[in-house]
Amino acid sequence: MVFWLVSLLGLSVMEMQMPEREIKNIKDLSPKEIEKFVSDNNLKPFRARQISKWVYQKGVSCFEEMSDLSKDFRDLLELSFSMEPSLELSQEQISEDGTKKYLFDLSDGNQIETVLIPEKSRKTLCVSSQVGCALGCTFCMTGTVGKIRNLTPSEILDQYLLVNKDNENGITNIVFMGMGEPLDNLDNLVRVINVLTDPTYLGLSPKRITVSTSGLVPKMKELGEQVSVNLAVSLNAARDELRDEIMPINKRYPIKKLIDASVKFPVPNRKYLMFEYVLLRDVNDSDSDAHILGRLLGGIKCKINVIPFNEASPLPYKSPDWERVLKFQEILMSYKINVRIRKSRGSDILGACGQLAAKYPSIRVKETPAHI
Repeated sequence: MVFWLVSLLGLSVMEMQMPEREIKNIKDLSPKEIEKFVSDNNLKPFRARQISKWVYQKGVSCFEEMSDLSKDFRDLLELSFSMEPSLELSQEQISEDGTKKYLFDLSDGNQIETVLIPEKSRKTLCVSSQVGCALGCTFCMTGTVGKIRNLTPSEILDQYLLVNKDNENGITNIVFMGMGEPLDNLDNLVRVINVLTDPTYLGLSPKRITVSTSGLVPKMKELGEQVSVNLAVSLNAARDELRDEIMPINKRYPIKKLIDASVKFPVPNRKYLMFEYVLLRDVNDSDSDAHILGRLLGGIKCKINVIPFNEASPLPYKSPDWERVLKFQEILMSYKINVRIRKSRGSDILGACGQLAAKYPSIRVKETPAHI
């Protein structure tokens, strides 16, 4: 009866089949998921290590290039996964100070930015975790975009893989401080960190990976329970009424809850908890603000990165003069706090802290805080 109906309608059996399932990028899988795939197909465990070596260390572009795998196994991988790069380089800009900013196109037409910061002893890659950001911090260009979507693990990893392939001696450090709030994409973030730190995958030390957060308190606890990384807490005000104004997430997780969660976070051995404080002229840079911050963090084993605001239109703030920055640091140091002034890198190409927005500078400004 079914075949009669198909014949009557002039349709082939192939046309009557269900739509093709979407094939997942193999870089979206965690190490444990690749091991499970190998096990489920009755293959020996070392096959998972072979896959990881080809994908992450040799950087092959197709399964056919995995020459020490049998033809049947390569065909199985081809049927099960894709491995095309999830990003395409659209533009590369080089700052006067050597900082490089990469604009990547995503398959759905969205774009993200990634920044490479070269120094004498290290090369640090600032990675994006979302297209846009939901948190609406008023001093951040990405916050003017609003959240468009989370990045997949392959889209996050390909930022590292593509930039690393293009740079002699390779990337030494990774900071999740690009576009987006990393903890708002926690599941994918954890998958990526596991790939980055697994010795048979990319093998980076957890001490060389830093995750920045604006203060998603419950997710901070989850992150610390699942992986070992450095944490950088974007504080930017020591008074709730001011932090409410410039960082709407504070209305949900005020400073006391944030500090309590921060001091409980398990940082890697011999590392310090980091706080970041962007100095906004005549907003949060007064002597009084410095004293309040000093009393808040004094006695906590931490470092404070003081960051003079990186100006960018249409953001309304200005950077304080250098004397004010030095005075702010001096007051904090009087509380026996380790304080470093983080100089801007890549500001001439809009690649500095708070300046990333890809090509969405005026899509929309969020009128209400995120409900996360």
